[in-house]
Order: sequence, then structure tokens, then C-alpha cells
Amino acid sequence: MKPNIHPTYFQEATITCSCGAVLLTGSTVEKMHTEICSQCHPFYTGKKKVIDTTGRVDRFKKLAEKSEAKQTARLKASKAKVGDKKETVKKEKETVAK
Repeated sequence: MKPNIHPTYFQEATITCSCGAVLLTGSTVEKMHTEICSQCHPFYTGKKKVIDTTGRVDRFKKLAEKSEAKQTARLKASKAKVGDKKETVKKEKETVAK
């Protein structure tokens, strides 16, 4: 094994959560920060809690509404075009029949 190629190992590395919990463990990084730990995660606590720090859920809902509105507008436009085509075909048939 080659000497001096391994990172330094810290016996008491601290992991700090956004809820305030501090965990001690061994790691190659001395201090770490995390957003969720076992003390505040809904799966472990049994509490239903929505964690949406960046507003991604709201953004997704807005995008879904926009796409739905576009689809309905496209359907209405295509139905209107089909209706216009049918009327022009009827008019052409009437003029040919006369």
C-alpha cells in the first residue's frame, strides 16, 4: 500500500442538521451540514410534514396548469379549424351542384 495517499480520518466528525440536532461520527470531513436527519424526518418521527424549501411543488403545479390551459386552447383551435373546413367543403359542394 502506498503511504500518504489516504485522506485524514476524523474520529469525532460533527454533522449538524437544520433542525438543530448534532450527530457525532467518524468521517474524512470534519464538519458537515444537512437539511434532514432521523430526528426531524417525517418517516422516522411519524408526523406528516411538507418540506418544500425551494417552492418546487408550487412551481410544478403552476407548470401543470399552464400546460393544461395550452392543451385545451389547442383542442378548441383544432375543433374550430375542423368546423371551418367542413363549412367550406359544404359551400364548395353547393356551388358545384348549382
